[in-house]
Amino acid sequence: MQHTGVSAADETRYDDAVVKLFTIATITWAVVGMLVGVWIALEIAWWPANLGLPWTTFGRLRPLHTNAVIFAFGGNICFAGIYYSMQRLLKTRMFHDTLSRLHFWGWQLIIVCAAITLPLGLTQSKEYAELIWPIDLLITVVWVIFAINFFGTIAIRKVQHLYVAIWFYMSFVITIAVLHIVNSLAVPASFTRSYPIYAGMTDALVQWWYGHNAVGFFLTTPFLGMMYYFLPRIAERPVYSYRLSIVHFWALVFLYIWAGPHHLLYSSLPEWAQTLGMVFSIVLIAPSWGGMLNGLLTLRGAWDRVRTDPILKFLVVAVSFYGMSTFEGPMMSIRAVNSLSHFTNWTIGHVHSGALGWNGMITFGILYWLVPKLWKRKELAHPGWATTHFWLATTGIVLYTVSMWAAGLTEGLEWRAYDDAGQLKYPNFVDIVHQLAPFYWLRLTGGLMYLTGVIMMAVNLTQTINGSAPARLPATLATTS
Repeated sequence: MQHTGVSAADETRYDDAVVKLFTIATITWAVVGMLVGVWIALEIAWWPANLGLPWTTFGRLRPLHTNAVIFAFGGNICFAGIYYSMQRLLKTRMFHDTLSRLHFWGWQLIIVCAAITLPLGLTQSKEYAELIWPIDLLITVVWVIFAINFFGTIAIRKVQHLYVAIWFYMSFVITIAVLHIVNSLAVPASFTRSYPIYAGMTDALVQWWYGHNAVGFFLTTPFLGMMYYFLPRIAERPVYSYRLSIVHFWALVFLYIWAGPHHLLYSSLPEWAQTLGMVFSIVLIAPSWGGMLNGLLTLRGAWDRVRTDPILKFLVVAVSFYGMSTFEGPMMSIRAVNSLSHFTNWTIGHVHSGALGWNGMITFGILYWLVPKLWKRKELAHPGWATTHFWLATTGIVLYTVSMWAAGLTEGLEWRAYDDAGQLKYPNFVDIVHQLAPFYWLRLTGGLMYLTGVIMMAVNLTQTINGSAPARLPATLATTS
């Protein structure tokens, strides 16, 4: 990574107020999203937790949880990281402060609308795209505002070179816009209902082209951009291989977009399309692991700090989970494996190992590093809590994923088990569900540990923001690179 040599005086040009807003929103929605996740995990293990109300049933709260974690928690940290790093990489203030504020408040309005409509059962019933058409239009408007501000900043940059993180951010802005518009095309029937313009298998294919690439370009590329910016800065080491980071970018964005059909194996989708999705998914291992190794090897010469620095611990585990998830996903796209894993809790374990392990852990590391800098604090209000949070989160993820792997294998094997007479050995679906109860309670335990860590972080960072931490060194004595 090229050192930018930005001084404290230079930083006064930047709009860090919007970064602070997105940071506070990230912390807030982290607690909300994980809390709803623990609640629905409890409902699966102990059904009376749904309170007997339609608004709190699993079917209503589950999309609320996914939208809160992906678009509220994940989205806000992406915007915080982009606004912070982009200004420093391009040596210029964001294109327009008003656009930045409209982006922030518009995004929070979208999240609030989702929190109201989803428990009411107002939904399009599309994975990761449940929001009704008026909210879809609002998303489009806010995204256009963000895109104008983003590319306007690139246009007025003070440096010629675009660091690789900016390229990852660009793929995020452009691809999410295309995915959202194409998948959300619909004919309104009323203010709260609409009909998609696609039908049957075409609708399914477009949905999973969107669904898988929402993971790829909302939960992967912007976080990789932040990895390439924040990891070298926090570790105080240059990126191991800048050339590898460029190869990582172009290979990833080319391959990822074609992998969606692996969600439709053994369906009426033409076999060639299923095979295409499977092949591209498997090939995707190469750039993904190239990026993972580039991140880990950036820590060469700084591994002694990993033992004592909780922020680096978070980042190391995050990058490791990125590698593990991007290996497991392609393996699950292989037909023989997919026939066992699909529709089981194995898939749930896979998704959460990526979301909690990769997205969650790198977010926590960035927040612990960013908050003291933004609010000019010398350290966190409770430095030791960050280490406790790390171990709670790591242990919680392991309990969660292992329990779901075991539950998924149990389901998959028992669904296909036959007796000597050639009849299903477990014909009653509910009998298999009862056998999964111990795994559900174990998942709940892991989720509670993860949530406890998030609450500790929220208290720690809030007290840091409010001034419970020692004051930072005077600006004239501090420099950043």
